[in-house]
Amino acid sequence: MSQDYKSEDEVLGKAYDSKLMKRLLGYVKPYRNYVILAIILNIVVAGLGPLRPYLTKVAIDDYIRLKDYNGLMMIAGFLIASLLFQSVIQYLLTYYTQYMGQKIIYDLRIKLFTHVQKLALKFFDKTPIGRIVTRVTNDVESLNELFSSGIVMVFSDIFIILWILGFMFFMDWQLSLVTLSVLPLLIYGTFLFRRKVRDAYRDVRYHLARLNSYMQEHITGMNVVQIFNKEDAELKRFSSINADYRKANVRSVFYYAVFYPVVEILSSLALALIVWYGGGEIIQNQMTIGVLFAFIQLTEMFWRPIRDLSEKYNIMQTAMASSERIFKLLDNETFIPNPSEPREMDKVRGAIEFRDVWFAYNGEDHVLKNLSFKINPGETVAIVGATGAGKTSIINILSRFYDIQKGEILLDGMDIRELDKRVLRKYISTVLQDVFLFSGTIKSNISLNNPEITDEKIIEAAKRVGAHRFIVELPKKYDEEVKEKGATLSVGQKQLLSFARALAYDPQILILDEATSSVDTETEILIQKAIEKLLVNRTAIVIAHRLSTIQNADKILVMHKGELREMGNHQELLAKRGIYYKLYQLQYKDQEVSASHKEQVSTPK
Repeated sequence: MSQDYKSEDEVLGKAYDSKLMKRLLGYVKPYRNYVILAIILNIVVAGLGPLRPYLTKVAIDDYIRLKDYNGLMMIAGFLIASLLFQSVIQYLLTYYTQYMGQKIIYDLRIKLFTHVQKLALKFFDKTPIGRIVTRVTNDVESLNELFSSGIVMVFSDIFIILWILGFMFFMDWQLSLVTLSVLPLLIYGTFLFRRKVRDAYRDVRYHLARLNSYMQEHITGMNVVQIFNKEDAELKRFSSINADYRKANVRSVFYYAVFYPVVEILSSLALALIVWYGGGEIIQNQMTIGVLFAFIQLTEMFWRPIRDLSEKYNIMQTAMASSERIFKLLDNETFIPNPSEPREMDKVRGAIEFRDVWFAYNGEDHVLKNLSFKINPGETVAIVGATGAGKTSIINILSRFYDIQKGEILLDGMDIRELDKRVLRKYISTVLQDVFLFSGTIKSNISLNNPEITDEKIIEAAKRVGAHRFIVELPKKYDEEVKEKGATLSVGQKQLLSFARALAYDPQILILDEATSSVDTETEILIQKAIEKLLVNRTAIVIAHRLSTIQNADKILVMHKGELREMGNHQELLAKRGIYYKLYQLQYKDQEVSASHKEQVSTPK
């Protein structure tokens, strides 16, 4: 766990932050009518509760004491009516607050997901996926509690306390002061509780983020775990992280387990004071039994919202911490900027030019240095070089997944930074070595649910790349379900689908990044035939380690340590006897050794 990761997930802030709350309330604004209705309902519900002890006082003093049976029946009717009315209002209050909360959370999740999709790949290079998932799930769910039962219900608790105090002071202000004499102890205890819970909660959030990150990483890499028999070792690490999370939660629960009994003791103390003082007043005929009985009921009701407010404090603390992290993600501006007035492109010919391009992923650690070359429309250009030479970086900056530090990249004579990113990428399709398939169907993975790509286009694309043959053998053909990451398909089948996907979008520029390195010889031959058809009237950039697959390229760029060292066709580069010649010789020897080994294995002894 990196220190940066730890420091971010320990962000906690104040239990109430006015700036954060102002931003959160911005999401409430479209539903302000629901808020107004909820507050009105809260005032009514809060008043109906304390009304019952007052009616009990009237029943005792005015009817029971005078043996007025008819009056007593009337008060009993009022009590039942108030209970029924309160139940109806409480139902409406709960329904509308929960409904409002779900609407707000829906809006927030949509905004978060939209924002995450716009972030540059540089952000995802440095940010653990588990952390992003935690933001969109756990942290947003914390805000759900705030909007559904936090903000509005805080009003409910406050209104209940105010109504109770109002009834108390209306009936007997002196007994009210006696009852409230224990409040300083409660305030001091609450202060200690808040401080301890705040520290405990910080640990809970930190260990939860660790747990999510570990789970996501190891489930994604489960095949590696199982190949190297690391199940027991990883289980021990997971058990350690899980134990830390459990301990943090237990510590948080401990403070609540202490705080609630303290509140009960203080409420019992207040009740004892009422009995002591009120009983003395009754003996001296200074107070009626009805008032004493009402105060006992009101006191019990008074401490309930006090306990609830402590729980609301926890919700508020959780929400403030979560919102701080959510807004930190929303405020992240790791974007590839779009020009304010992008240039228009009516038709793309596919001419590409790199002019003195310098590029680094981090600081001054340039992976491409002073790179210059031209690709004419319709040309097929191959890029070769050792691992780390900068081949993949070239296609990353051509598609503007990253921006260059110096130089220019031109498409049909226009600087790609002057074009809208979406328009630029519309003309480029990339087939990667590591194919990613989404959960869905074969059809949806080819079209990516683009309504402009018809079923006829999907089938035609699949036929041209040779994928149609295996698709029609599936039980549901093009409607066959694809499991997560294409788990039920072979590597070759997934690669063919990625070719069909690229072709279905009919790009003017086609990029193949080690696109045939993961397939068997038969499938490679099939793909090579498909590629020949794909490249007609298209500009193509092919990155390959196997030089045998690029011998027919119009131009070959030889990269070495981020620099363009050689350029020419296959025969020209061999004649130079430079880097390309050495690479070719190495691969030719490897192929001879491999063929010799196969011959020895197949020869009977």
